[in-house]
Amino acid sequence: MKCTINKKLVPMKAHYFLFNAGSGPVTPYLSIYARQLGFSSIVVGFMYTILPIFGMVAKPIFGTIADKFRCQKRLFLAAQILTAIAFLVIFYSPKIHTTRIVNFSCYNDTIGFFSNSSINKCTLDDLLRQNTSNMCKMTCGVIDQSLLCNKWNISDHCGHDPPTTLSFTALTPTYKIQLTNTSLFFEIANIKLNNERILTPSCSNGSPLSTCHINCDDYNINSLITETSIDDSDAYRSYQFWCLLTFMIIAWIGQATVVSIGDAICFQLLGDKHNSYGYQRLWGSLGWGLIAVVTGALIDVLSKGRAQKNYTSAFYTAAAFLITDFLVSLQIKHTQNSVSTNLFRDVGALLLNIRIVVFLIWCVSIGMCTGLMWQFEFWLIEDLAKIQGCSATAHVKTLEGLVQAIQTIIGETPFFFLSGIIMKKITHVHTMSLVLFAIGIRFILYSVIPNPWYFLPVEVSQGLTFGLFFACMTSYASIIAPVGLEATIQGLVGAVFEGVGVSAGSSLGGYLYKKVGGPLTFRYFGFAALIICVIHVLVQRLLQELNGAKYSTSEKSKSFNFNPQQPPHAPPSTSGE
Repeated sequence: MKCTINKKLVPMKAHYFLFNAGSGPVTPYLSIYARQLGFSSIVVGFMYTILPIFGMVAKPIFGTIADKFRCQKRLFLAAQILTAIAFLVIFYSPKIHTTRIVNFSCYNDTIGFFSNSSINKCTLDDLLRQNTSNMCKMTCGVIDQSLLCNKWNISDHCGHDPPTTLSFTALTPTYKIQLTNTSLFFEIANIKLNNERILTPSCSNGSPLSTCHINCDDYNINSLITETSIDDSDAYRSYQFWCLLTFMIIAWIGQATVVSIGDAICFQLLGDKHNSYGYQRLWGSLGWGLIAVVTGALIDVLSKGRAQKNYTSAFYTAAAFLITDFLVSLQIKHTQNSVSTNLFRDVGALLLNIRIVVFLIWCVSIGMCTGLMWQFEFWLIEDLAKIQGCSATAHVKTLEGLVQAIQTIIGETPFFFLSGIIMKKITHVHTMSLVLFAIGIRFILYSVIPNPWYFLPVEVSQGLTFGLFFACMTSYASIIAPVGLEATIQGLVGAVFEGVGVSAGSSLGGYLYKKVGGPLTFRYFGFAALIICVIHVLVQRLLQELNGAKYSTSEKSKSFNFNPQQPPHAPPSTSGE
């Protein structure tokens, strides 16, 4: 059989590849990036509760505008540029102010300072292996004047009106850092005063001499003495939080608009061959997976020797691919369908159909599980990596890149390719039940795996839990969409999935993650998915018996009074794959 390529669909395939290649380097890491900035799981959960709500509002609004004013392609292109700009602005958004305050003390007859910040064992081990000394600039409050005048011979502090602070540069040997019960003690070899005088300070054991502000030349020493995590109540009042959230909202709206309108354009290009959607969308999985694994490895390489990960390459790679996507998408030859004469009547008629309501509830359920996975799977991986030791944490971004590569290339791509065949064979309804079952098993496996590298074989299930799911959701939305409302219905379904489902899952997941930990959170969600799967099967069987006939969605309906039992025939299409 001769294989033909529909040239009209080539730019659409390229769009899916480039847009997902541009989203992959940033989107999965945003919650980790917020955590690195010092925000707790509850604050991050709140962010990802807000973001899908804006997506829920944006998708139907921009979908309706696109349908009403016949400007699908213009909005589609504008949203791509908006997303690229938003990613770069997120990277340059104001950082949280950090505090480096230490206790200038005498410990075992040795002068030095204590840090009560959380201890990164891997960073500490790396410093102890280094046979080096680093300079730390310190400004301390009032110190015992007799000590400064009589023992250290600092004449400025011998008068009747001595200075209230003392500034100096301390030489700190990294190999002499000591781990005490609750803090780190950094020994000071000598002190260099502002007048260039160098002295070796002496002391006697006792209470802390003073509290000091400090800044060291070594990045890792600074990371060990820096407090970046802020209280949740303070986070919500900080301008850095609201700047970051605002820029993330803009990026989310841009992505949501590109996805919903892009899928509407794709289905219009396909005509009645909605089951061929997977052949187009699989290119998105390839783009995401290939770039994600490269980006993850690059982040680890550029972050070598640093306590925190460097995401510069990720944000600039994303922007470059998104701009390229914009240029390629200009070549999409798209003629928009006629406008529906009564938008609200047609949409309202759909929402009165019980099968459509069950479908939307299914979207919410999958969305809640997806919200947990999108926001907190990498949290779980990094928490397990810390338990495994420094070798695991040093390559954790490489692991996360491999996770995404397996999810998309090995998992999603073949299932997007086979989705049309699977749904034609077992129907959309049974596909929905299969997805719920796969998610339940996947989450329960996450909850019992001790080593994050063992996640890799489980990630193949992404083909069922996202590839098959997304093809099922979008093709079903295309089936039920009245003529002229394709973007509106895709936006509505996407809004229910993200705005209600992902939002609720992110919020509940963030709360549970902080209260019971990552493994139990995924276990609870897994059991819930299996229970909902059973309920879904029973409800669909009941609806089937009530209708007295087997439900089929094998043909496309363009009737405003959509009847899933007897869908009318759609006109033939000449679209290829």
